[in-house]
Amino acid sequence: MIAKHIPMKVAQKSSFSRLGQYVTDPQDKHERVGTVHLTNCVSDQVELAILEILNIQAQNTRSTADKTYHLMVSFRTGEQPDEATLKAIEERICNGLGFTGHQRMSAVHHDTDNLHIHIAINKIHPTRYTIHEPYNAYHTLAKLCGKLEHEYGLEKDNHTPKKSRSENRAEDMERHADVESLLGWLKRECKTQMQGAQSWDSLHEVMRQNGLHIHQRANGLVITADNGVSVKASSVSREFSKASLEQRYGAFQPPPEHLAAVKPARRYEKKPLASKVDTAELYGRYKSEQEHAATNRAAEWDKAKARKDRLIEDAKRNGRLKRAAIKLFGNSRIAKKLMYSATSKTLRDEINTINQQYLKERDEIYARYQRRAWADWLRDQAAAGDQEALQALRGRKAATGLKGDTVAGKGGARGTGGKSRQDSITKKGTIIYSDGKSAVRDDGDKLKVSRGADQAGLETALRLAMERYGNRITVNGSAAFKERIARAAAAANLPVTFDDEALEQRRQQLTNPSTTKEKQHGIDSRRGPDSGRTGQGRHAAAARTAAAARAGAAKPGPGHSVRHKPDLGKPAKAAPPAARNGVRNLSEFGVVQQPEGGQVLLPGHVPGGVEHQGAQSDHGLRRPVHRPGRVGPAPAGAGKPDVARPGAARPPVSKAHQQRPSQAGAASTGNGPAAAAPAAVATKPKVKRVGSAPSPASKDRLRPLSQLGAVSIGDHQAPAAPAAPAQPTVPTLRTPATQPLADQLAAEPGKRAGLAAAAKYIAEREQKRALGFDIPKHISYTEGNDRAAVYAGIRQVDGQALALLKHGDEVQVLPVDEATARRLKRVPVGSQVGVTSKGAIKTKGRSR
Repeated sequence: MIAKHIPMKVAQKSSFSRLGQYVTDPQDKHERVGTVHLTNCVSDQVELAILEILNIQAQNTRSTADKTYHLMVSFRTGEQPDEATLKAIEERICNGLGFTGHQRMSAVHHDTDNLHIHIAINKIHPTRYTIHEPYNAYHTLAKLCGKLEHEYGLEKDNHTPKKSRSENRAEDMERHADVESLLGWLKRECKTQMQGAQSWDSLHEVMRQNGLHIHQRANGLVITADNGVSVKASSVSREFSKASLEQRYGAFQPPPEHLAAVKPARRYEKKPLASKVDTAELYGRYKSEQEHAATNRAAEWDKAKARKDRLIEDAKRNGRLKRAAIKLFGNSRIAKKLMYSATSKTLRDEINTINQQYLKERDEIYARYQRRAWADWLRDQAAAGDQEALQALRGRKAATGLKGDTVAGKGGARGTGGKSRQDSITKKGTIIYSDGKSAVRDDGDKLKVSRGADQAGLETALRLAMERYGNRITVNGSAAFKERIARAAAAANLPVTFDDEALEQRRQQLTNPSTTKEKQHGIDSRRGPDSGRTGQGRHAAAARTAAAARAGAAKPGPGHSVRHKPDLGKPAKAAPPAARNGVRNLSEFGVVQQPEGGQVLLPGHVPGGVEHQGAQSDHGLRRPVHRPGRVGPAPAGAGKPDVARPGAARPPVSKAHQQRPSQAGAASTGNGPAAAAPAAVATKPKVKRVGSAPSPASKDRLRPLSQLGAVSIGDHQAPAAPAAPAQPTVPTLRTPATQPLADQLAAEPGKRAGLAAAAKYIAEREQKRALGFDIPKHISYTEGNDRAAVYAGIRQVDGQALALLKHGDEVQVLPVDEATARRLKRVPVGSQVGVTSKGAIKTKGRSR
């Protein structure tokens, strides 16, 4: 892992807005921008966060330095840390540099061979408006990277600075542009000859033979090539600094005149680095296109500028004509002044519009004829389908290929990405294919799932491998990766074969899980258990099976032997045709065949008597009434009552069964007058829709069982007990939350109405909380010592006011009178209140 600060050369060109747009711009790629994080910003939207940071930077008017800190964290090739690890690394690095509390924006980029994070940090503190510049940031970053690599198990990198800034810049140019730098060429080609010089004349001769010359500039020495590119002499090596050379050769001497006529044996040229592929022809095309682009760009700019000048001149001429016309008018001085002002404003607006249009045209021309580096040009040509450019990218020394868990084939590639979407190509020639939430990388020899390494992503990689390499695939990587590849191939039923014998056996086992067991029993799953029999044997077995199925309806009686089952073959994948659907007492139904299991029933094909049961009777608390005026057992000889099978329709209920419980309780069961006289049957009132108030005739129609009169059973008679006066009832739900209320109802009848309402409300809350609702636990208020609570609101249940008092994680329900309820309505929810030992609520200010 490498963390690097990317400074701006000119502070005035620094812009957090442009940096934020670059970091979050997908650039028409699906795999460029990953997760975007905003830290210490009020808004969670990128555009609003950028505007917020710019406003904070504007508060500091004293500092003229760069107010934006651009940091990049790059990981080694093949490393793919998860989102939590990336977020933790970003926070540790920013805090280690002293940017704790500063606003920042970070984005993960996936469009290169190395996963990296761009972090844009606001150096202005959001509250103090002071600027923070880390001191010796590269030392701090090196130490932080070493610690983070050890903590998160990342591949170790070299963080010890051993090169100068110019050396690092030259190496970066060669790596990214793939063009040889002058400094690198001097070290590789001329350094040995320069070290062998014994005087200033011999050194100048060596320089001239290589198309170079060394001369003084300011307080040092500079080496310049014939094409005008220059480097410091001390950048090649410290032994070529001015002080070192003067110590060896004396004071600096300019080159002698006769060396000007010496023809150089070789010169430095900007050309591609050494590659495995011959790029001479491609580089010639590149140089021709770049020269052509520069010429066309200049010509287009000249045309745009001429068009702009012509439009501005036309606008000015129209303005002069308008002013001349105004001058001829005989209006007042004030009117002419207003018209002159309007004409000037119109002219300024037209000129501004013309200039804006010109700038837009310049940007479009620059984007069309933009100068590109050699590696960028190769990448554009490869994306357009040029296979030579793609091979040139893959032939670079920097192209190391994919590592880790990969999928490959033998015999070379047969095709490209097929139907998968080609998202982009990296500078090392790796093609990135995107397919939904997964991404697959292809370096020409191997494939790797770089994002979305789930079953769908692995299946996509296997399909790409089959398109490129055929059906015989080689899998490299960890054992866990091979297991997941085998499962993905088996689940998708892909016609693929693995080179690894163990992996191929695992794939076959997952594809046909019963094959191994069937082979152990000597059965071929493709032929079935009766495959070894002759034709007559199979017909005989089928006949025996059918006869046994027909005889299965009768049960064996006492003394009879249990009939034999039909011939059962050995366990097999599928039953013989004659034995299919031979299970008794089940109707014919469809089946479903699962890839890794047997046959299962479909819920829609199960008979109604098994699963589709109808609504059950809701008269579980009523005794069966077999005729008017009698409650008791059925007459003798009637046998057991009919029990409908599950799912059957419920028989109609008799009119006597629909009597009110109070009438049923007063009915006589003997041979008295009540038995002879037909009982009066109460007619049902009209049923209204759900939620409407009941009619007066239906109020208190069904009374609790405890209030019913005595009922005589059998031959015993008992007078009907007078109905008890109606009392408010408490819900029968008894939970730990309602237990204290039940005890108080029995102990203090005077508080019965309030406590009943509280119990009802607590029961309703607890039932919803048991169903998974985010509701705190509700309990009844218990009297005790004075305490403090948080007021949580007032509720009305059955005309009774209930105060909710939050104490810790529980809500206590306290019945209050109307005066207290009116007073509590003026108290804000969440306020602190006091509760006395007798249940009186005290608030701030006057209270009673």
